[in-house]
Amino acid sequence: MAVVGAGMGGLAVTARLARAGHTVTVYEQAPEHGGKLGVLRREGFTFDTGPSLLTLPQVYRDLFAETGAPLDDVVDVVPVEPVCRYRFPDGSTLDLPHAERDVDAAIAGALGPKAARDWRAVMNDAERLWDLVGEPVLQNPLGGVRDLVRRSASVRDLMAIAPWRTLRGLGERRLEDPRLRMLLDRYATYSGSDPRRTPALMTVVPFIEQRFGGWYVLGGLRRLGEALFERCVLLGASFRFDTKVETIETRAGGVSGLVLRDGERVDADVVVSDADAAQLYGALLPDRRARRARRALRKVEPSLSGFVLLLALRGRTPDAAHHRVLFPADYDAEFDSIFGKDPRPVPDPTVYVCHPADPSMAPDGAEAWFVLVNAPRQGQVDWTAPGLADRYADRVLEVMANRGLDVRDRLLWREIRTPADWERDTGSVGGAIYGTSSNGPRAALLRPANRSPVPGLFLVGGSAHPGGGLPLVGMSAAIVSRLVGPA
Repeated sequence: MAVVGAGMGGLAVTARLARAGHTVTVYEQAPEHGGKLGVLRREGFTFDTGPSLLTLPQVYRDLFAETGAPLDDVVDVVPVEPVCRYRFPDGSTLDLPHAERDVDAAIAGALGPKAARDWRAVMNDAERLWDLVGEPVLQNPLGGVRDLVRRSASVRDLMAIAPWRTLRGLGERRLEDPRLRMLLDRYATYSGSDPRRTPALMTVVPFIEQRFGGWYVLGGLRRLGEALFERCVLLGASFRFDTKVETIETRAGGVSGLVLRDGERVDADVVVSDADAAQLYGALLPDRRARRARRALRKVEPSLSGFVLLLALRGRTPDAAHHRVLFPADYDAEFDSIFGKDPRPVPDPTVYVCHPADPSMAPDGAEAWFVLVNAPRQGQVDWTAPGLADRYADRVLEVMANRGLDVRDRLLWREIRTPADWERDTGSVGGAIYGTSSNGPRAALLRPANRSPVPGLFLVGGSAHPGGGLPLVGMSAAIVSRLVGPA
């Protein structure tokens, strides 16, 4: 059995399939595992270059428990408190706590009792949506609209999901405080999307964060990927790094193997692809049976990408928070810059900052900061143009300073990651962080199916059902392992 790609989806499905008795070989074009869950280590500083917050940790607790030793035996998973500190355009701030029981009081204290009541009402409705989609939809194969309808218990359930309503529209109807509307809009970016086009169903994202909390892995979230890789090796899986798959070969009965970049052919009657679905169907799989899947992908929009600064800073930050989000005055201008007719680097972006209170991540008396801003994909903007990355990095630091977080005089050095780097390093189209966006009902609910049109070929990872982000990627691996079955 062959797995194409050693991102978190590829690793998770490999562990499950190896545990089920399959002989698994993983082919990864990069020199190491992890995909977007990357790491940079330099001069005593350690940076997670991908996800920095774990929600729904039970997905990985189940994975590790079902493949060997429990998760807590191999990594330290700790709560993040607060989960995030938000700074709004008027200078007000909101610390959203880890524990759901404390959320109402935090919002009331920062934004007023009316805001807390409004938010709670939206989250109560989101709880019902989670009951409707959490297990029936997200944790089972979904092959199309018929599956979605079949998994809904009633017409009332479909009306509750209401895919024609947008996240922005719900906020405008239900949340009086513009700061709360801005907060709700932000959760569209968890799937790399535009809140003006993302279905209101995405209210389940903040609900999940508040119901199950935000978590961090000591030593960085990369440790989760390393622990999962070690689990795969213990279970007998083989890995071939620096090995690019050029073609997935098929025959009348289904998949037959792989052709590697050097011309080597590998026989396999089961292939699991952790490659971006657009890359799989557009480049790796010439089979005519995939024509419908290719057409469907052409109708959806890839997710946004990200521009990242890794900052090595001298000194310590008073009143630090693990995560900060610094909102702009005009949030719509950001989405226009990314998803509009003339994509360009966002002039005044939302800035996301992570600086964990983890002494293992930086030398004594120093801090390692991960800074992310949403960005158009490579190809929409030529991020390799001379000087662009450095100029934009300077602009992001200036924006941070204008919003009360000036670290320029503390800067020892910086590393820059652009959408072009994400595309090169992960194979995602244009450096799209989440595969396809959730811009529209079909894109949000009907991502590429885990079972391909070619027998024996399966899709795992953030570009396939149920979507991007560590929890959903873990769910996709569980779905695929059930579809493949035991050896």
